[in-house]
Order: sequence, then structure tokens, then C-alpha cells
Amino acid sequence: MAFESPKERYPGRIREVVVGATRDQGGTRRARAVAGGSSGLQFHRFDAEMPNRPLVAMDVIDTVRVVPEHLLSSIGPVVKEPVEWAKKVDREWGADICVLKLQSANPEEENRSVEECVSLVTEVIKSTTIPLIVYGCGFEEKDSKLMEAVSNAGKGERLFLGMAEEKAFKSVAAASMSNGHGIVAFSNLDINLAKQMNILLLDFGVKPENILMDPLMAALGMGLEYSYSVIERLRLAALMGDSVLQMPIICDCSCAWAAPEALEEDSARGKPEIRGVFWEAITAYAAVVAGADAVIMRHPQAVSKLKASIADLRGGA
Repeated sequence: MAFESPKERYPGRIREVVVGATRDQGGTRRARAVAGGSSGLQFHRFDAEMPNRPLVAMDVIDTVRVVPEHLLSSIGPVVKEPVEWAKKVDREWGADICVLKLQSANPEEENRSVEECVSLVTEVIKSTTIPLIVYGCGFEEKDSKLMEAVSNAGKGERLFLGMAEEKAFKSVAAASMSNGHGIVAFSNLDINLAKQMNILLLDFGVKPENILMDPLMAALGMGLEYSYSVIERLRLAALMGDSVLQMPIICDCSCAWAAPEALEEDSARGKPEIRGVFWEAITAYAAVVAGADAVIMRHPQAVSKLKASIADLRGGA
């Protein structure tokens, strides 16, 4: 009698969430990006279905002020031109999604107007063909006006807007709902807060298929193991049947470029711009193994390393 390995079965399943809309769906993207759909632990395809690989998104920041110097020198001057940066993300660096971060709107920094920011969003939409996520600057009053304008400018594209937080989610949620967009729900390394954030959005009227969860990813050396634990617990709770937590998880791993160990000058440990690539790749690898359905990255070489690892974990697929 042939040996048949026992399989772990879970009552729950991660929802599939679609980012972006093609022309057939009223948008202009060349393809949609689908996150989630798994019925088991990450990469356990011997136990469960994993129809979609983890998505790799790349961010574009609209102000060079917040881009680390070593990253600036490593990627090149393209980071000074957000539209050209987005084109690289789309056409050369193999990202599934572009994440445009409107940091220049920050009232305590450049305080760029809503009109200027929306003009950039419109230009990025016209210049790219992959799905788009748009983040505000993190100031509720400014983001309230900004996300409404972005929602209108991206009508039909099925953007995802972020980020919704416990004390500042209604304006972003309303903006996303008004034009058929999605929303990124942020919580600060707390499984109960993540669940509460989803409950608030669902009670507000946001449909579960329009929510991505961001439980906060900490970089290697800055609390990665705690983030790993939270992501894993969220995944297990969802698989065990908690429907409120069955939304896909997205992790921003570009935080690795803020880790002091990655960027400090130390000739014995190699150049910071090279070390940073590995720092980001390892942070993102930990996120997807823990259970993230999508990661946001910044350096093309780190993306290449992660995608190779994902293919290896999926048996070459």
C-alpha cells in the first residue's frame, strides 16, 4: 500500500482581492493583480491551494527629501522624477503594482497642493499600465481632501487608497467607495487592532473584497520577528475561520532602508547601497513566508532576489 501523507485542512480561506481594472472593466490597466485566495499556510501547496503567488509592488515617492542618500545613489537620478520612476517600475523592474506615495503633501514639509498631487496621479495613470495604489501623506485633514480628489481622478481604475487608521478612516473609506476603489487598512502590530480596523470599515459599508490589511512590517534588526509573529497569527486566525481577518495582507518592506544597520558606514560589512538591497530582500522574504499576500519594495535588485525566492518556494513556478 502506497504511503499517503496526511494533509492539514482549514475551515477558512483567504479572500481574493483584485487591484486594478483592465479596459474590459472600465480601466486602462493591461492586467489585474490578484492577492490572496489560499486555503492553507503560505507555500504549503502540498497541503492546500495557493492559486496566486505573493504580489510584488514597488513604491514611487513624489519627493526626494525622504529617499535615503544611499538608495538615491544606488537607483540613480530617476528617483527625482516620479513619473519616470513609475515608468521604470512598470516597464523595466517587473513589479505587479505601483505604489505612489504622496509625501510631498505633508503640511510640515513641502505642503504641495491637492491639485499638484492629483496632477501627478493623473500623469502616472496615463504613463503606466500596471495597477496602482496611492498613499496620502499621513495628515488626516490634508488626506481627506487629497484622497477624494485622487478617487475622482482614478475613476474606473480600481485604485487602492491608503491608509485607513482607527482614528482616521472615514474620509479615505468614503473616497474609495465613491468610485469603486479599494482601501488599505493599517494597524500597528496588533492582531486585535487589525480585526477592529476591518470591523470599522465593514460597518462603514466597505465590502470585504475591497480591503487589504497592512499590519505594519518591521525591518530586519528593527523588530522583524515581532512583525513575523503578528502576520502569522493573522493568517492562522483567518484559516481557522475568522471571516473578519480573511482579507489579504500587504506589507511595506521598503522600511528596510530606514534600518541603521543597513545603511551605516562600515567597511568590514560592505557598501551600504549593496547591504541595503539584501536587507530589503530578507525583510520581504520574511513577510511572504509569514503570510503576506503582497509586499511593497523599493530597490529593483531586491525585487529580483525576492521573486527568485518566491519561484523557488513554489517549485519553480
